[in-house]
Amino acid sequence: MNLRATVLSIVLAAAASATPPDSPGTVTRAEAIATAEVYLNFKWTPTPANILHGRDADGIQVDTPDAAYKPGVRFGGWWLPGLINKGMPYKWGGFDTPETFLAGLSEGMAAGDVCTPEKRRLLDAAVSKHAFGIDCSGFVSRCWNLPQASSTRTITSLCDPIADFSELKPGDILNADNAHVFLFARWAGAGHSKMIVFTTGTPPLWGVQTGHLWSQQMKKLGYTAWRYRGMRD
Repeated sequence: MNLRATVLSIVLAAAASATPPDSPGTVTRAEAIATAEVYLNFKWTPTPANILHGRDADGIQVDTPDAAYKPGVRFGGWWLPGLINKGMPYKWGGFDTPETFLAGLSEGMAAGDVCTPEKRRLLDAAVSKHAFGIDCSGFVSRCWNLPQASSTRTITSLCDPIADFSELKPGDILNADNAHVFLFARWAGAGHSKMIVFTTGTPPLWGVQTGHLWSQQMKKLGYTAWRYRGMRD
């Protein structure tokens, strides 16, 4: 087990120490952000065997976000075989840990699976068991130490709404139902207009990443703010 995988195991074990009646587990804000950092900085070395553009053994279409993936209308892939890559790749319906991802990699499974309009239409029926990685809601679920993945359609059932974006704290989320979710990290600069978030599956790459968002833009896009009931300061 590498160092970052060990850190993640420690974080998940510590976060599971108590279970309130209104949530499947507890996690501190520091633990949630530490887990996000593990996925962001996770290093792995794929081989050509981990590339798949076509049907898996169950007939489900899989497109790994390797650098050869250039769909045109959607943003392309990024990881390169034979090199050390950073950040766990996006996988539709993915909920992997670094340990399970590396195990899948060693077995020649697909490293990631991009989101397409067809996958959004089919939802769970489009999740491949032959691809490994993590999607946006699976990523948040891991950061919150949930025992199973919640989707963007269900994750808010574990939360209380946050009335104003200015009340966001590390580990809270911005969610758009059946679309996408961001994990809030911190505010960027003075005021509450610009924030730093973690996510996966948004431009410019299909992988866990961090970046800036503008509060007003997110409101216009229909995102709402939520706080996990098991979150502890």
